[in-house]
Amino acid sequence: MSGLLQSVSLPAVIAFLQVVLIDVTLAGDNAVVIGMAVRSLTPQERQKAIFIGVGFAAVIRILLALVAVRLLAIVGLTLAGGLLLLWVCWRMYREMHDNAGAHGTDGPTPGGLGKAITRIVIADLSMSLDNVLAVAGAAREHPGILVMGLALSVLLMGLAASLIARLLERYKWIAWVGLLIVLGVALELIVKGGGEIWGHIGH
Repeated sequence: MSGLLQSVSLPAVIAFLQVVLIDVTLAGDNAVVIGMAVRSLTPQERQKAIFIGVGFAAVIRILLALVAVRLLAIVGLTLAGGLLLLWVCWRMYREMHDNAGAHGTDGPTPGGLGKAITRIVIADLSMSLDNVLAVAGAAREHPGILVMGLALSVLLMGLAASLIARLLERYKWIAWVGLLIVLGVALELIVKGGGEIWGHIGH
């Protein structure tokens, strides 16, 4: 027992809590995007899409976090993420507009499972750069803690996304609010990424 307590040091526990808190705090927008991506699926397909999409996203986040220092050196990565998210936003808008034009027939989308998983992975990847760099800084000396913290926070994000998807199914107007949130994040990433490139060119 004493050996176990010694192996779990206070700095490691603090690092774990920091990783979870930072990622959960910054992942609210991600949960909205995931909920938006799966809102038109059947309940069974919705759970499957969230499970597979969030699983892929978790693996990608962990890999990115482990090479976060190198990511910092890549100029234009934030801008690319913003443009990717803007594309996801546009696809969601087209889908919502088409559904609205069909007089509210929001039935399950044929072949929508693959599309939803793709959107989850692309959106989470583009929105997670800040999260990944923040948690990597918090757990710099504890790679094991980093992996566990990210896995737990991504699981919590999946649960939040499932709840959001149910709300979107019941209250259609929330989807438009969600779309504005996603658009805002995309524009923020584009402005920030453009500023980084401009600053690099200036030097």
